Amino acid sequence: MELPEEDELVLIQIKKILPYGAFCILPEYNNAEAFLHISEVAPRWIKNIHEFISEGQRHVAKVYRIDKEKNQIDLSLKRVSEEEKKNKLLVSKQEKRAEKLLELALAQSKGKVKPEDVRKKLEEHFGTVYDAFQQSSENDKILDEVTLPAAIKERIVEVAQKNIKRPMVGVSRILSITCYQPDGIEIIKKLLSTEDKKLKIRYLGAPRYQLLLTAKSYKEGERQLSHVVEDIKSLSEKHKCDTKVEE
Repeated sequence: MELPEEDELVLIQIKKILPYGAFCILPEYNNAEAFLHISEVAPRWIKNIHEFISEGQRHVAKVYRIDKEKNQIDLSLKRVSEEEKKNKLLVSKQEKRAEKLLELALAQSKGKVKPEDVRKKLEEHFGTVYDAFQQSSENDKILDEVTLPAAIKERIVEVAQKNIKRPMVGVSRILSITCYQPDGIEIIKKLLSTEDKKLKIRYLGAPRYQLLLTAKSYKEGERQLSHVVEDIKSLSEKHKCDTKVEE
């Protein structure tokens, strides 16, 4: 039976609670049984374990000790940070989604390759099935070196590009804008007016304004924001205003 490694983060479900701890199952490891001692539930002394966990609950735990000869797994909740918990839940969610996308791609390809064989090939090249789909959504040639039937690779790319959105990044600039004309405030409003939903402008206190733009990549974002800044500076000169970019 496959077992997790020490210090590995695992998803657990509370099966049975005793006064001194709880027996749990590990859904990721064929519902293997593990034990959560009361001293590992919370960072402080516990009088009533039922105040912290309930039967049927799901948690993210850390494997802090394992005896492979006895198939004994000891778990801890208190040793899991909030960041670790968040990341583990995210990865779990991604992998569940990836399995559904893989199932869809294989059904559309009508191939005879076993799902577990395709999964193994993708994990060998990308680490996880989700990473394979994510990278395929950004690069339709990324699967060229993977030894799978062409029809399956084509369907994976199609499914990935239809179902996975590329992550967006944010870039920003801080402008110092000064207008000495009587209608200077109205001029500045005109300079900073935009219909671009990807561009947001924050007032930081006169004369400073922050431009925030989201894009598919930093390179693309920097290019787009540079054009925006140049347009503002050009329009600023026409209205005899002084616009500078803070370094």
